[in-house]
Amino acid sequence: MNKGRLENRVAVVTGSAVGMGEGIARLFASEGASVVVSDKDEPAGMAAAESLGREGASAIFQRADVRREADCRTLMVRAVAAFGRIDVLVNCAANNTRGNIENTSTELWDDIFATNVRGAFLCMREAVAYMKEQHRGSIINIGSVNAYIGEPKLMAYSVSKGALMTLTKNAASYLNQYRIRVNQINPGWTLTPGERRVKAEEGKGKSWIEEALRTRPFGRLLLPRDIALAALYFASDQSECVTGAVLDLEQYPIGAPPNW
Repeated sequence: MNKGRLENRVAVVTGSAVGMGEGIARLFASEGASVVVSDKDEPAGMAAAESLGREGASAIFQRADVRREADCRTLMVRAVAAFGRIDVLVNCAANNTRGNIENTSTELWDDIFATNVRGAFLCMREAVAYMKEQHRGSIINIGSVNAYIGEPKLMAYSVSKGALMTLTKNAASYLNQYRIRVNQINPGWTLTPGERRVKAEEGKGKSWIEEALRTRPFGRLLLPRDIALAALYFASDQSECVTGAVLDLEQYPIGAPPNW
């Protein structure tokens, strides 16, 4: 059998209890990586790690609220204690609470930025300390196409993902000297358990998916595996000379996006 593309690599994936993050953790594990599943939802995160273990993967869970500096530091310490190194960091933890410019509170704005931007910065800073010793590493930030289109109902979230792109570019420029690569994936509309929950809370009927599909250029919503495959590219040696890149997955069609 051929070895996986991440054989003998150690990957830390934040926000990986469910959805995109879980999809990334699962694909990485199937490609041979030892995976640190991390999330602030401890029961769901432990269940994800245990599921990977039952499938034969080398996986552990470490609870972390990326808004907390100590949690980000402990996460990296635990990864190194368990597996001896950190080769890949995926910053997937995010707050995508809805709100437009009129009804977004200061508290919500601060929390979104604390999670989506400050949390990514903290995890990157702590992981880099170990990656520098190896003179090698790959950091993958999960952004959103909303950074470009500025979805009104996701005002603070959209702005935070734009800030994350600047962080990605800045870090890539600096860390290049240590052979640490930093890239970003900007997914479009992705069908996750969280998305289904939000649509239910908004009172969307059962037909919302069918209606959404008519707006998609490829005839379907993205799935967590689509994002995971893009992350695998950035994590593997297939992109060993790629850094500072932003990969967009399925932009909105031409014209104003639907009011979802």
